[in-house]
Amino acid sequence: MTAGNKQPAAIWGYVAGIVTGVTYGLNPLFAVPLMRHGISVDEILFFRYVLAVVILGAWLAFKGANFRVSRKQMSRLLLLGVLFSISSLTLFESYNYIPSGVATTIVFLYPVLVAIIMVFMRVYPTWQVWLSIVMTFAGVLFLSRSDGAGTIQLKGLALSFGSALAYAMFIVIINRSRTIRTVSNSLLTFYALLTGVVLFFVHGVITSYGLSGGVPVSSVLFRGLDSIEVWGSLIGLAVMPTVISTAMLAMATRIIGPTKASVLGVFEPVTAILVGALAFGEKITVNIIIGIVLTMFAITFMIVSSSKKKRTL
Repeated sequence: MTAGNKQPAAIWGYVAGIVTGVTYGLNPLFAVPLMRHGISVDEILFFRYVLAVVILGAWLAFKGANFRVSRKQMSRLLLLGVLFSISSLTLFESYNYIPSGVATTIVFLYPVLVAIIMVFMRVYPTWQVWLSIVMTFAGVLFLSRSDGAGTIQLKGLALSFGSALAYAMFIVIINRSRTIRTVSNSLLTFYALLTGVVLFFVHGVITSYGLSGGVPVSSVLFRGLDSIEVWGSLIGLAVMPTVISTAMLAMATRIIGPTKASVLGVFEPVTAILVGALAFGEKITVNIIIGIVLTMFAITFMIVSSSKKKRTL
C-alpha cells in the first residue's frame, strides 16, 4: 500500500479519535442531571447500556448485519464488555469519594498505561508519541487543579485508577487481538454493551436486594424514572458517550493504533470542563486555559510529526 493510500485512512483515524474524546466528555451533560434527580449509579449505567444496545441493535438489524460470531470471538467480545463495564462502574463510583476533576485526571492516565502495556508486548512508541503523552498529562494536571473541593480518599483514587487500567486494556485488546479483527466496529460495540447490560443488571439486583431488604429489583431500578427530561438524558447518555464514543474508539484504535488513539482522548476532559462551564455555570480558570493550550499543542504535535514517520505504532 502506498503512502498516498495510507494518508486518508490515517486522517479518518484521527477524526474518529477526536470524536471519541468529545462524545465521551459529554458524560456530565447527561449524567449530572440524572444524579441530581436522585437516580443511582446502578440505574444510570443499566439503562444507559440497555438503550444503547436497543438503538445499536436496531441499526444493525436495519442494515441487515449478521450477528453471528464464533465462540472464540465471543469470548474476546465478552472480555471487552467486562473491561468496558468495569471502567464505567469504577469511574462513576469514584465520584462518591473524590472530586470529579481529580477522578478525570487519574482516568486520563490510560494513555500512559496503554504505552506501558504495549512496551511489554515489544511495541515501542516513537519519542514524539512519548512527548505527546507527557504534554497531555501535564495539561490534564493543570485542568484538574481548578477543582480544589473535596477530600482525596484512597478508595476514590483506587477506583479511578482501576477505571483507567480497564480502559487501557480494552484499547490494547481491540488493537492486538487477531480473533476479533474481522468483527465490525458496530458489532464489537454491540456485544461489549450487551455484556454490560447483563453485568449491571446483576450488580443492580445484588445491590438493591441488600439495600432494600428484599424489595423487587424492578421497583428499585425504575425508581425516579418519572419524567421526559430523565428519559431524554438517559437516551443522550446511551447515544453520545456510549454508542458513538465506543464505535469511534474501536475505529480509531484499528487505524492509528492504541497509543495515538488514547492520546486523542484528551478531548474528553477538555469537553467535560467546557460542558461544566456552559451547562452548569462552573468557572474557567487560568489553570484550565493553560491545560487546554498544552493539550491542544500536544495533539497537533503528535499528528504533524507522525505524518513524517513511515513506521507508526
